[in-house]
Amino acid sequence: MSERTVTFMGNPLTLLGSELKVGAKAPDFFVLDNGLAPVTLANYAGKVKIICTVPSLDTPVCDTETRRFNQEAANLKGDVVVLTISQDLPFAQGRWCGAAGIDRVITLSDYRDRAFGSAYGVMIKELMLLARAIFVLDASDTIRYIQLVPEITHEPDYAAVLEAAKALL
Repeated sequence: MSERTVTFMGNPLTLLGSELKVGAKAPDFFVLDNGLAPVTLANYAGKVKIICTVPSLDTPVCDTETRRFNQEAANLKGDVVVLTISQDLPFAQGRWCGAAGIDRVITLSDYRDRAFGSAYGVMIKELMLLARAIFVLDASDTIRYIQLVPEITHEPDYAAVLEAAKALL
């Protein structure tokens, strides 16, 4: 099995965990919300899920991406949820969301067990942060779209993500 990598400012970084494939059942996960309550895939049963992983909300590209998805979420139907998962502490996520006016994207933290990053194959070995990636799951938790951004300082292709989500409605 070949090593999977992304780059940070052109420098290669290794991804830990298995590579997920479109059409596969999404692995369950256990993360924490901003109030330290446990959250799993079952919390969003029956909804189309746009799951964004970012290295840290407190960086320029992650900030821009999360703000953009917060704006785009206003145009999505009620059965779509946008989740942004990072290694940031839940308290920091809550503070950042308040300061940034984020009210449609749900921020979740994988800091405690780092299980999401491993299960979804986006944990960066050298940094122990999540790579920039997006997974779109249908209402029955089947993966319908994956976008792993090769250079983590770049933004994702928003239009492709939104098109994939809207196609499931």
